[in-house]
Parts: sequence; C-alpha cells; structure tokens
Amino acid sequence: QVQLVESGGGLVQAGGSLRLSCAASGRTFSSYSMGWFRQTPGKEREFVAAISWSGGRTYYADSVKGRFTISRNNAKNTVYLQMNSLKPEDTAVYYCALSWNIIPTYLISNYEYWGQGTQVTVSS
Repeated sequence: QVQLVESGGGLVQAGGSLRLSCAASGRTFSSYSMGWFRQTPGKEREFVAAISWSGGRTYYADSVKGRFTISRNNAKNTVYLQMNSLKPEDTAVYYCALSWNIIPTYLISNYEYWGQGTQVTVSS
C-alpha cells in the first residue's frame, strides 16, 4: 500500500503563488510517475500535471501551461506543484496521485493511489 499526503493549499489573491507538496510513504521502492489533478463541486476531476519517475518528462494541461511547474525529489518521495500567476478559476481541491507506470499520463484510470486533497482558493 501507498499513502499520499498533500499540503500547501490555502487562500491566495489572484496573481499570487502557492506550492503544493505531496509526500508518499509505504510501498515506494518501485519506480512510479506522479500526477496532480483538481476538482470543483459538480465537475469531474481534471488533469493538471504529471511527471515521470526520473523527472525528465512532464506534462501539463493547457490551462496551466506556463504558470504551473511540477517537480519531484525521489530521495524524499515527494512531488511538488509550483503554482504561479494564480487565477480565480484555479480554485479547486487539488489531489496528487501515483501510477506504477513510469511514463506519466493524464488518464485518471492509470493512477492507483490518491491523496486526500488540499483546498486552493484564489480570490479576485
């Protein structure tokens, strides 16, 4: 089993920045890719960003490209999401997820483990 714990969410004004962290524990000795997703009430969970095991491959949703950066520190089993130039439409609960596929993907079905989520609220 794997446990994922997100942190770093909060309230920020439009144009501001936040950095989310996701710490993995448990069965993390195998290679895995990580992703960030977000969800607002009444909407489906949507892909935000993903990163390969090595960190050499990253993917972003068009809506966050150029503003968000995903990174990871495998020594700490932690993945980060640096969010800059935040907009009110970025308001959501953000979830990190782990996939045993070393190639990252935007497909929710490819992720086996999920964190509990952290709220990000961007005020206008």
